[in-house]
Amino acid sequence: MKKVLLVGAVALFGAVNAQVTTAGEGFVKGDTFITGAVEYSSTKQDQYEENAATIAPSFGIFVSPNIAVGARVGYTKGNVENTFTVIGQTYTLSEEMEAVNAGVFGRYYITPASKFSLFGELNANYVGVNTTDDDGMDVNETKYNGFNFGFAPGVNYFLTRNFALEATVGVLNYTSMKEDTDNAKSIDNFNIGLNFTDVSLGLVYKF
Repeated sequence: MKKVLLVGAVALFGAVNAQVTTAGEGFVKGDTFITGAVEYSSTKQDQYEENAATIAPSFGIFVSPNIAVGARVGYTKGNVENTFTVIGQTYTLSEEMEAVNAGVFGRYYITPASKFSLFGELNANYVGVNTTDDDGMDVNETKYNGFNFGFAPGVNYFLTRNFALEATVGVLNYTSMKEDTDNAKSIDNFNIGLNFTDVSLGLVYKF
């Protein structure tokens, strides 16, 4: 569904050629905006269940006709529970995860004053993760800290003078995480490529 929405938005951009401008819609230098996403996912199959929820607001300001800078915070909470039976004995394994992030971003917009505009975003973020594992006998808590850098193209489409739909997709991402213990080694991950599972949809409010 997310893939269809993003592809449809790009197709619409080509149709109107990003030249349609409606008075009051779009962005100009000095505009401020709030955007972000609220996401919830749930998976259940037999005795396996997984749930996750995220809230990630962002605040930005246009420092030039095409460039916006801003900051964001995010919070994710999720849990996984798996129940199984071995020789008549039922076991339940569970894992809970909490993650927080805070960072800054910069965007370059193509035709920002138009109703429809493409943009590219560079961002840098601090990430903190706390996991709790419970096997029914022992409870283990692990904390991680790290940072993340990314590049994500996106689109804005104004519905009214103040509200716009926004979609972004991550195409480049580097993350380095380290367990919060002595002598722990960092875990580095680098991804590049267009992955429509990383599409994020949100709503923009322009002041």
